[in-house]
Amino acid sequence: MRTDNGSFPPDFLWGAATASYQIEGAAHEDGRGESVWDRFAATPGKVRNGDSGEIACDFYHRYRDDVALMRELRLDAFRFSIAWPRILPEGRGRVSQAGLDFYDRLVDELLAHAIEPFATLFHWDTPQALEDAGGWPARATAEAFVEYAEAVASRLGDRVRHWITHNEPWVCAWIGHAWGHHAPGRTSEADAVAAAHHLLLSHGWAAEAIRRAAPGARVGITLNLAHSYPATKSPEDEAAAWRVDGEGNRWFLDPIFRGAYPADLLERNEIVAGFVRDGDLAAIAAPLDFLGVNNYFRFVVSAGADGPQMVRDPEAEQTDMGWEVYPDGLHRLLVRVAEEYAPPVIYVTENGAAFGDVRTHDGRVHDPERTAYLESHIGAVLRAVADGAPIGGYFVWSLLDNFEWAHGYAKRFGIVYVDYPTLERVPKDSFYWYRDFIASRRGAPRPSPIATA
Repeated sequence: MRTDNGSFPPDFLWGAATASYQIEGAAHEDGRGESVWDRFAATPGKVRNGDSGEIACDFYHRYRDDVALMRELRLDAFRFSIAWPRILPEGRGRVSQAGLDFYDRLVDELLAHAIEPFATLFHWDTPQALEDAGGWPARATAEAFVEYAEAVASRLGDRVRHWITHNEPWVCAWIGHAWGHHAPGRTSEADAVAAAHHLLLSHGWAAEAIRRAAPGARVGITLNLAHSYPATKSPEDEAAAWRVDGEGNRWFLDPIFRGAYPADLLERNEIVAGFVRDGDLAAIAAPLDFLGVNNYFRFVVSAGADGPQMVRDPEAEQTDMGWEVYPDGLHRLLVRVAEEYAPPVIYVTENGAAFGDVRTHDGRVHDPERTAYLESHIGAVLRAVADGAPIGGYFVWSLLDNFEWAHGYAKRFGIVYVDYPTLERVPKDSFYWYRDFIASRRGAPRPSPIATA
């Protein structure tokens, strides 16, 4: 896939990404069950301003208009997630045909506009009924996930070719189960380790189930990865950066690609040993068709008395999330993952930035910082392609401003502005930049998004 002329391959996919709870709304329609995020957002003090995804961007009702925006962008692909509580309101057992009908309509609308659907099965909205029964720290939730994957793939697998089992299992496990900042709001390291193992295990099991239901499917998983840089060349800082890399990156990459958890994380291995059964690691390491990589920033790490410490450069540009803008970190990450783990294809399934966007007197949203961010990070992806990394596509996060988890609606990542009181969509300057950039890269006819036998 190496390109000698400094350009992207002709079959490179340009896309945008979203997630169900962040955009869909319609939280109580067509039999959708309660999710952990519904419960978490309804708990006072958990989400900024008491916001929730009850309405969000109302994508559930406005998806046709939003697909028209995608077509205006000339997107090759759209990455969306499916809400588990829409399909199995109790988490397992009864399947809601109305829930499947919505995604059926969405997929057909995408294909009618020649946009390849990339379906993510889990983007953190666990059915509350399963959380009540033990949640991801319980092995039974991994078993329930397979039932869900089978139901969805059996309905959509004749048209959806690309399947992502999980989005960012590290975030679900640690921010949701150890730190309590995300749903379900637990604060137990043991719960986080157990949840991470069962998320990975359910990925392996679901990959097999998807391929049974849709033999032509291409199956992957999306990990949030960030390269760890030592603050200095001291052995102490080097060791601290390696530990951070192990906890955030290798804890997921190693079992998926090598069938083992990283041995240097002794305390975590002692915890996970209580949850691993015979055959688990082999299931987790089932071959992938692609790896999804989400990246927003890098880590700069120094050794501290209480463990690794994150270091910030006060002079560096930062996004509205307080994240450093450092495109070289994306390049180094992609090349490193390609060289050390050799996934057959890598998709950059999320990359983008939040800034304090406002509508000006002309009715437009001028966001030069985001345009510069996207241009520099797409340039980093191009350098990774030139260095031999098998990158198959890039998905900007996000198509729409949306519910940003515990931040509520205070952070705007979209290339389309959403006026939340009216739900009006206003393409930002970055939208038009991305549209024109994609058009400039059209060097060959796009392959049909409809699978052929």
